[in-house]
Amino acid sequence: MSSKAGIYSVITGTGSYIPEVVVENAHFANNEFYNEDGTRIETPGDEIVEKFQQITDITQRRFAEEKHLTSDLAAFAGKSALDDAGLDPEKLDYIIVAHNLGDIKYGSNYPDILPTLASRVKKKLGIKNPKTVAYDITFGCPGWTQAMVQANYYIKAGDAKACLVIGADTLSRSMESHDRDAMIFADGAGAAVLEAKESNEPVGMMKHVTQTDTEEVLEILQMGPSYNPDLKDGVPYLKMQGRKVYNYALTNVPNLAKECLDVNGLTLSDVKKVLIHQANAKMDEAILKRIFRLYGQKEADMSVMPMTINQLGNSSVATVPTLLDLVRKGKMEGHELNSGDYVMMTSVGAGMNINAFMYKMP
Repeated sequence: MSSKAGIYSVITGTGSYIPEVVVENAHFANNEFYNEDGTRIETPGDEIVEKFQQITDITQRRFAEEKHLTSDLAAFAGKSALDDAGLDPEKLDYIIVAHNLGDIKYGSNYPDILPTLASRVKKKLGIKNPKTVAYDITFGCPGWTQAMVQANYYIKAGDAKACLVIGADTLSRSMESHDRDAMIFADGAGAAVLEAKESNEPVGMMKHVTQTDTEEVLEILQMGPSYNPDLKDGVPYLKMQGRKVYNYALTNVPNLAKECLDVNGLTLSDVKKVLIHQANAKMDEAILKRIFRLYGQKEADMSVMPMTINQLGNSSVATVPTLLDLVRKGKMEGHELNSGDYVMMTSVGAGMNINAFMYKMP
């Protein structure tokens, strides 16, 4: 479909930071696990860990080094994206950092978010331009995808020519050793540089769909006390009702994905890749199968959905941009993106929030 020349938001560089500390599932086998009601789970730890792997497909995850904060990981990924784009950091109009719990020091559970992580990243990148506006977004796991939507609007409105959008988290520091669901979480960061480009054909960021549900699912992801009734340290931990999150995502994400395709005038056959939040492999597979069923297809083509969760775990806002960086740079065997390919990026998380946008490779 041709159109007159217009300004579009195009990804010119990507980057990611995958921490070097590898934590195998066996690391959790000696933990004492408790139910939400405070009763101890008598099942042996090694059996709990084995069942966890069967459900999530996670065999290991990455934790940040003790000396690193979330803003450090964000800066590493951001620099990588800027280098990839070949962009002078001083020319950035916006730095948007998506995260959940700020800079949590190793051994602490205090979420430090003042000053903003984006301001800290700007400082760590050595950017002196006062017109480079830096701010955070907290939107659960869909934070990075929503930040990309915001950056796109800045560019489309003529308010920006270049934005650095980062997703980073160190959720391992809010994990509780007595909670089975907490084993899913990991650390990491991913980033993209979005720039204004003139084109005679629609390219780059396309239309998006977002929704927030709070009536019955507001607290299925929240901060809360330890499940161990004897542990009264007053420390809030990241708590997730895994089964309810699974059911919510399976019920809502497929419909929103189809809605995103509909508003863009596309159908499933147009999509080259679906980059979905790496929350739980079995959940993501079930979501993709339901999307295919919405288009009357009983069998889902799993090759459209690259996965990293087996080795990297669930690093929340970092999962989608990390996945994009790895695929875009040819670091995932069997997956590539070429000019003209349509990509869907979608996520679900605390809020409960869901979003999705389409992207056309330039």
